[in-house]
Amino acid sequence: MTQSLNRVKEWEQRRDEASRYYQRGKFQESLDLATKNLHLARSIPDRAREGYTLNDLGLAHLSCWQPQRALERFHQALSVAVEIGNAPAQATALSNLGSTYSRLGRFSQALEYFDQALPIFRRSQDTQSEISTLNDVALIYTRLGEPKRALLLQHQILRMRRLLGDFSGEATTLNGIGFAYNVLGKFEEALEFFQAALPIQRAVKNLVGEATTLNNIASIYSDLGKPKQALLLYYQVLLTRRAISDRSGEATTLHNIGFTYSTLAEHRQAMKFYKQAIAIYQQLGDGLGEISTLLNMGSLYATTKRKKMARSCYQNAQELAEQIEHQPLLEKVQQFIDSL
Repeated sequence: MTQSLNRVKEWEQRRDEASRYYQRGKFQESLDLATKNLHLARSIPDRAREGYTLNDLGLAHLSCWQPQRALERFHQALSVAVEIGNAPAQATALSNLGSTYSRLGRFSQALEYFDQALPIFRRSQDTQSEISTLNDVALIYTRLGEPKRALLLQHQILRMRRLLGDFSGEATTLNGIGFAYNVLGKFEEALEFFQAALPIQRAVKNLVGEATTLNNIASIYSDLGKPKQALLLYYQVLLTRRAISDRSGEATTLHNIGFTYSTLAEHRQAMKFYKQAIAIYQQLGDGLGEISTLLNMGSLYATTKRKKMARSCYQNAQELAEQIEHQPLLEKVQQFIDSL
């Protein structure tokens, strides 16, 4: 009995340590500790702790850009939660499956999992998790070209976060509202919400969130016809993202720098940054990012009368879009091919 208690204590200490690594962005260290903890939970044996550890492993795999491994772990965590009748753990696994499918661009599957998770979070009165899941749903609506639907949801989330006094979450939602306004072409409104998010992220020392918001502000400058201002900000964001080893964010910023150079008709510079972005997207297995960059590279080749190169980029984008099963994106790619 004492030995079992000691192993439970060891599991809890290791989980706390893994969590600290995860919060500091040291995802591989977090993954290594969670792997050890899985063996420990199974040796106790303790199915509930095994389920929690499988979930921890999924999050670590997702942050290390290993989405297929993450899906395996979240499905295993879900099976354990259902087997032992742990409803909160079941909702967490469902929500994490939704987040992973969303990252892979499989939005309809993501929404199915979120829809299953939400009523369980409500019954469990886990408002924080409910809000976080609703936020993911709103972002999917924006990406699916339904920004008005996203805005209705985001304003509801904002009220909920303010009632809870969730300062950090409020900034995330302000960013989401800005993103939806940006998609609607309401750039001044978008800028207001991004600028409202920024001081909160600085106050809570959320470097990833701050870099995301600055990146969004730079994109607005670009949309408002201020590319040089945008570039200054993008270079600042790029330094931050490299300093915190945010590979996904780095690729996004490299892509955005490339796009800004292309609007300035500095084609060689644009292509240099696009190629750097593509290399990272391929390493991460981020199909959506790769498609977006391929389309912009193709446009650049088309502008400079290199139609064969443009067609090659568009066809690569089409193959990736077919793998993702994302109809609006396939239609967009087809429009680029038809324009040649």
